[in-house]
Amino acid sequence: MSSVTDSVIFRNIFSTPAISSIWSDTQRTSYYLLFEASLASVQADIGIIPRQAADAILAFCHVTNIDFDELRIQTETIGYPVLGVVKQIVQKVNSLEPGLGEWAHWGATTQDVTDTATILQLRDTLNLVSEALNAITSDLRRLCQTHKATLMVARSNLQQAVPMTFGFKMARLLATFERHKQRLAEIKSRLLVLEFGGAAGTLATIKDGRGLECQAALAQKLGLSVPEIAWHTERDRIAEVGGFFALLTGTCSKFATDVKLMMQTEVGEVSEPFYPHRGSSSTMPQKRNPIASVYITAMSATVRQLSAALYDAMVEDHERATGPWEIEWIVLPQICSLTHAALLNTSELIAGLEVHSDAMKRNLEITRGGVVSEAVMMGLAPKLGRQFAHDLVYELCRRSVQEDVPLLTLLYADDKVRESGLSKEELEGLCDPANYTGLSVEMVDRVLAGLQRVGWTKTDKASSAIAYRFPRSPIITLGRTRTCITVRFHGA
Repeated sequence: MSSVTDSVIFRNIFSTPAISSIWSDTQRTSYYLLFEASLASVQADIGIIPRQAADAILAFCHVTNIDFDELRIQTETIGYPVLGVVKQIVQKVNSLEPGLGEWAHWGATTQDVTDTATILQLRDTLNLVSEALNAITSDLRRLCQTHKATLMVARSNLQQAVPMTFGFKMARLLATFERHKQRLAEIKSRLLVLEFGGAAGTLATIKDGRGLECQAALAQKLGLSVPEIAWHTERDRIAEVGGFFALLTGTCSKFATDVKLMMQTEVGEVSEPFYPHRGSSSTMPQKRNPIASVYITAMSATVRQLSAALYDAMVEDHERATGPWEIEWIVLPQICSLTHAALLNTSELIAGLEVHSDAMKRNLEITRGGVVSEAVMMGLAPKLGRQFAHDLVYELCRRSVQEDVPLLTLLYADDKVRESGLSKEELEGLCDPANYTGLSVEMVDRVLAGLQRVGWTKTDKASSAIAYRFPRSPIITLGRTRTCITVRFHGA
């Protein structure tokens, strides 16, 4: 094998059949032929080339008519596959009537064909990405709804921090993927653009002022936008989509990393979907290793590295470049293959994720109350002062660990805590993790509803209000005072 995406063993792990088809020699050549056929058709329509020539060119432009062995030889000789394709078109059409095939590729250059074919391949790739994103966000919504109140511990610097809910963790992931869907929609308008300008992009070979008319007709025929100007050596479009794939797979990798950590034997809060022998060890029968998560992190790291090459490819000389363009030929198929595979692995992981809420609850108890030390500190702060309360609780937490005594027991016995006036019931409430998840549930609901912030109004120093709008729903105002939060519904 030359790469894992070509391997009989690995290709359905690090690639997918759908994406492999898009970036195959067959599909790329099909798009070369689609360009040539569409160009001939629109040029005949506006009187640039004879209709008879266009019909003959269209009749040949099917990938089954291409001699791929000859195309390989021509590509190795010439350096580019497009001219080899054009030569076969010309030869076949000329065999029908001498000179008729000479109308093929009229006014175009190699890079026009190559770039447009690449854009069509990227269009197909983005369609697959969109499908995967829809599946991911759908399953994440289910997880958020199911677990929006499922208690677990938040972690900072790999240490237990404060309580939160598993739904809150998943809602942050959902919000990120929703932003990626927005980015995808924005990128399409900049990416899905025709390349047709001729040798230096000026359309000089299309006479009688019909160059722009031809360009517009060709773009419409191919379902692409008309370029504002040639972009042969302005590669921001390609670099941007590479950067998007790096962002997208980076999010997949962040999730996969969390799953790997949460799957550790000592943590055990989630598991990857179970299949017999999935993740098993060759020598340790008890093991259930993360697999999808491992592949996701490996693929996303590779996408980030390969995407960086596309920024190098932007540094092109003059109007037609000597080398950087070919970087795209090398890395784009790999980037797209790895991205789609990472997305499908992520989708399957989310869809079948096993959530162990009992382990989450058990882990909240490991610190014997330390996980709610911030709640205790803030409960004492109004009476003792925040910094004093911080230092006091810090010392009690250290003793809790050293003496293996629950924090609550030490709070009961501490003179300063008693002086604060907090009752036993209040201390117990402060030490209950369920009482210190903040607005975890509310924030999950906000993400699930697609809530958008529309304004902020301060009424006085003691209160404030935040207005939010649900799509096609009334405005909701959350009013906050020192002691409570109120919710008011207003007419749409």
